[in-house]
Amino acid sequence: MPADKAMNVVLCWHMHQPEYRDMRTGTVHLPWTYLHAIKDYVDMAAHLEAVPEARAVVNFAPILLEQIECYIDQVSAYLEGHGSIKDPVLAELAEPALPGNEQARLRLMQDCLRANREHMIDRFAPYQRLANMAEWYTDHPDNLIYASNQFLADLLVWYHLSWIAETVRRTDPRIQQLQNKAGNFTLHERRELLHIILEQLQSLIPRYRRLEQRGQVELAMSPYAHPIVPLMLDMASAKEAIPDLHLPVSTEYPGGEERTRWHLQQGQQVFERVFGKKPTGLWPSEGGVSQRALEVFADSGFNWVASGNSVLHNSLGEQSSACSHRVYRFGNAPIDCFFRDDGLSDLIGFTYSDWHAEDAVADLISHMEKIAGHCPDRRDCLITVNLDGENAWEYYPENGYHFLSQLYRSLAEHPNLQLTTFEQFRSERSPQAVHVDRLVAGSWVYGTFSTWIGDPDKNRGWELLVEAKRTFDECVAAGTLTDEELQAAQRQLAICEGSDWFWWFGTYNPSETVSQFDQLYRTHIANLYQMLNVEAPPWLTEVISRGGGHPEHGGVMRHHSETVGESD
Repeated sequence: MPADKAMNVVLCWHMHQPEYRDMRTGTVHLPWTYLHAIKDYVDMAAHLEAVPEARAVVNFAPILLEQIECYIDQVSAYLEGHGSIKDPVLAELAEPALPGNEQARLRLMQDCLRANREHMIDRFAPYQRLANMAEWYTDHPDNLIYASNQFLADLLVWYHLSWIAETVRRTDPRIQQLQNKAGNFTLHERRELLHIILEQLQSLIPRYRRLEQRGQVELAMSPYAHPIVPLMLDMASAKEAIPDLHLPVSTEYPGGEERTRWHLQQGQQVFERVFGKKPTGLWPSEGGVSQRALEVFADSGFNWVASGNSVLHNSLGEQSSACSHRVYRFGNAPIDCFFRDDGLSDLIGFTYSDWHAEDAVADLISHMEKIAGHCPDRRDCLITVNLDGENAWEYYPENGYHFLSQLYRSLAEHPNLQLTTFEQFRSERSPQAVHVDRLVAGSWVYGTFSTWIGDPDKNRGWELLVEAKRTFDECVAAGTLTDEELQAAQRQLAICEGSDWFWWFGTYNPSETVSQFDQLYRTHIANLYQMLNVEAPPWLTEVISRGGGHPEHGGVMRHHSETVGESD
């Protein structure tokens, strides 16, 4: 291959949050959808807009898109003088009457501390002082009588200022004026900040649509509510990578293929409504793939899927020396499979946050150049960097502003590395796929499903879900639901089938976060029984998992393997 032939590079960012709304009451239990939207989703669009030559794939979970739309509707209605905001933290930002109850005031203080201490709290001296005071009140609750409404108002403002996208912070004079004022914020200023938050939420979909329309971004999707498809199709597929894995008592998910097709079809409908076109590519939830899943994905109209390199390694067998940067097909499934370079992706997710941006980008490009030098035919090869598009950046200074700016500029200008998208790569180069007899089922984490099944707590979560699904099936068979009730129950079931609940169950995750997701999961299942007009089983009152670990990055991200080394 000529030395001057550019090596293809795909940056694929996955945007996902589970359903935080209680679909029965409308209450939002956790604020991460709107906070990541105004910080990370805004910044990720802005960095691409700043470098028109850059290219990327951006993958959205449809259930996230729906939640963003819900926030826009609620905040718009509230600012127009009608309706209410169901997210309690966001609602308090603009409410004249702050909580009077001491426990509610203390809970609000604690909510306003849910931010990265080094890069989001201590970065701003006024916020740091307020946070220190809030922590003192937490340790000395008897003194809450001295915590004034002005203190709470200022803490609310600074909490939301810390979550504003860096690209907005640097360009919006209203944000700069609030930061410069530092404190003693008025009700008018709090409402002005809510207006700015609404503007950012409203800008998201149009910005990504424009990026897609001018060819900078390929928009892709995940199944509707982010289920682990291979486990829904065949729970025993988890044993393909770990033969001695302990499965739940119920080893089959009832009607798993039907539910998989529902998630894919519903996701496509939401995606097309929001973005005006159908997606051609799929990042399966957690990169979860199996041979049967590939067949269903292809049958649903997708041209490509992506997963982790460990899955490919497990599948190659005697072909283990094959290049991991090629396009693969498995068995008779007519769908192209791309595999992320796990080492490079983990460098961005876990290593470079402590580096100077220029050094980090130079190191990353150096790895890419080495890979390009070893690839036998660059026309058929591409380097895939695929990771969470939201959780890594709070561990970087200034929300990764310097790193991402340098990354896009350096790659766009590089003579031997060429940014592209999966679909562009497929359509322009028609690469020759490597055929392998069969895919070994797994995910991007360790190449297994151990993050979602096999642990006693995770298995208990599955058993509760299987029982709820059987009750759902009985009610459907009995014909007791109207069409409207059935649609609502199907959507509620989909929420319960999401991957995030099982991700958090287990002893290695932080207790506070595990408790939040444990309670929300049981609430979602209880709501399903309520929608079916069936009394919920008494064991839904019992805690599934208590956590207790201290994983890196708070458990929101995982290394691709237990030990991380350089990919080549």
